[in-house]
This record gives sequence, C-alpha cells and structure tokens, in this order.
Amino acid sequence: MPDIKNIPVVREPAAIRSGEKYVTPQGFVAIRDGVKARAQPERAHLTGKPAWLRARSPAGAGFNAVQAIAREHRLATVCEEAKCPNIGECWNAGTATIMLMGAVCTRACRFCAVDTGNPKGWLDPQEPHNVARSVALMKLRYVVLTSVNRDDLPDGGARHFAACIRAIKEDNAATAVEALTPDFQGQLRDVRTVVNSGLDVFAQNIETVRRLTHPVRDARAGYEQTLRVLEYAKRERAQVLTKSSVMLGLGESEAEIGETLADLRAVGVDIVTLGQYLRPTLNHLPVERFVTPAQFDTYRHWALARGFLECVAGPLVRSSYRAEQALNRNNAGVNNQMPPGVP
Repeated sequence: MPDIKNIPVVREPAAIRSGEKYVTPQGFVAIRDGVKARAQPERAHLTGKPAWLRARSPAGAGFNAVQAIAREHRLATVCEEAKCPNIGECWNAGTATIMLMGAVCTRACRFCAVDTGNPKGWLDPQEPHNVARSVALMKLRYVVLTSVNRDDLPDGGARHFAACIRAIKEDNAATAVEALTPDFQGQLRDVRTVVNSGLDVFAQNIETVRRLTHPVRDARAGYEQTLRVLEYAKRERAQVLTKSSVMLGLGESEAEIGETLADLRAVGVDIVTLGQYLRPTLNHLPVERFVTPAQFDTYRHWALARGFLECVAGPLVRSSYRAEQALNRNNAGVNNQMPPGVP
C-alpha cells in the first residue's frame, strides 16, 4: 500500500474507510467523505437524534430503478455522495439530483461528505449525452443538476455544466432544469456561461451564516462571494429564478438567521431552503443543536415576510428536496407538525 505524503493510500475500494486516501478509477488520489480522519474527532455535544429526524429506508422498486439508470449511464448523484437522508423518498418517487463532473470535489468543506481530491482536469465527454438520456428514461419534468467544485479547471467546469443543460433541453424541451452550481471562485464570466445555457432556476448555496462561513466552508468559498454570484445571476437573466440554502444547527443565533435571510433577499434571491445540519461522519463538524419543526415553521414565516417567493423549511429539507414543488406555496408539502406522542 503506497504512501502519499506519509498518508497510506488504499487501492482496494472495499477497504476504504472514511477519511482515508484512495486511488480513483481515473487514477488520481481522493479522500473518502471529504475530510481526513482525525485522531481525536470533535466531541458531539448532542447524542442520538430526535424522533422527527426519521427518514424512509432507501429500498423499493422505484429506488432500484433510479439506481440502475444512474449506474448504466455512469452518473454520480448527490443523493448518494452526500449521504442525503431523503434518498429513499426521492428515488422511490423516481427523481434524483444528478451530480456532474464526477464524485470528487476539489474543496473540503467540513459539513460535506463528498470525496475530495484533485481530478487534474478529468471530465467525461459523454456526460452531457448520458445525463440527457437518463432524464428522458426517468421521464422527469423537473431535474436538479449539481456538481462538485472543479477548481482544477480553468472555468470551474462552467462550459461542461452548460453543455449538460443544453443537452437536456434539446432532448427534453418540456423539462425544467435547476442548476445548483459551484461558486466558480467568483468569476462572473463563468456564472454567465451557466445562466445563459437555458436553465430555469439558478442556485448557489450560502450554507451558513456569515460568522460560521469559516470553518464550515472551504477557505476558497465565501459568504460575500456567494452573494455576488447570486446577485449577478439575477441581474444577468432576470426571468431565471434564483435560489439558496442554509443549514441550521451549526451554532448560529436566531439574529444571524434573520441577517442571512435579509442578505439573500437583498441580492434578489427568490427561493430559500432551510434544513437541519446532520453530521455525516465523526470527522465532520458536530451538531450544535437540533432545530424543532415548530422553529422551522417560524423561520419560514420570517423568510416569507421578507418577500421570498417561497421558503421550504423543515428538519429533513435539503436544497434540492422536492424542488419541483417549491412554488406551490405550501412548504413543498413538508408537514412540520409533530406526530402524536412526540414531545
């Protein structure tokens, strides 16, 4: 087992553990789950999960069908790579969030379980075709495309992202496309490439409040940088809806939540989602609090009062969760009422 910078590199996929380095099929080195293993992980302040954080088991005919299509067309999904708790519900409903440009990110955010590494310019030239074909097979009327950060590419992958959107629209003209993009290191020419590709919704996640941006996000990300990207996208193509997402439970105050909502609305963001941060592995940041369903309802009312077209808020809400229902004005069908017997 060779060493890279004195860290063992695992070459047998079945043997890879969270935080270990391994060699990808494309030949570059990555870290499983995005964050190196720590000798002493940060101690969790909370243990266990409240009853309202139970999610449907990832199994069933619909789940298997979506999984088969993703495997056949060599597609990565953020549902799997980010360990999304809603994967069972969404895949059984026949929808998935497709992750472009591979499953290895050049950044290492401390909340995210996507593998990290340097793909050294690798891209799959067949991906636009495969993505469009998969959307057709899934018979999707609404699809969310996201991607890893690709700081190794001169344009951050903007042209490839745009090519995938155009391929979908060419084969599936009636399908609405939401693009949850990287920040492209704030390069607005790259934002313009994606915004003008024929999409319907442009999303870039601010993730957390200003004070917690670092250490929560990678040092190359930034609170103001995300606001600039979102503001430019809306100014460049006003008819495109803009969207962002905030995780709660990382130690933010209610005043900071309100400030973040105000900042997003000030740059013209139309839709915001609020969800509970869940620690993907012991190497990631611990959860500081579990936000109750009632509190999520309160924060949703704050957002709507500020003029957002919709705020989808709830413990299991993620940025692309029930995205196609975001403008139904009913919290995308999320019910934040406690089930009987839950304190």
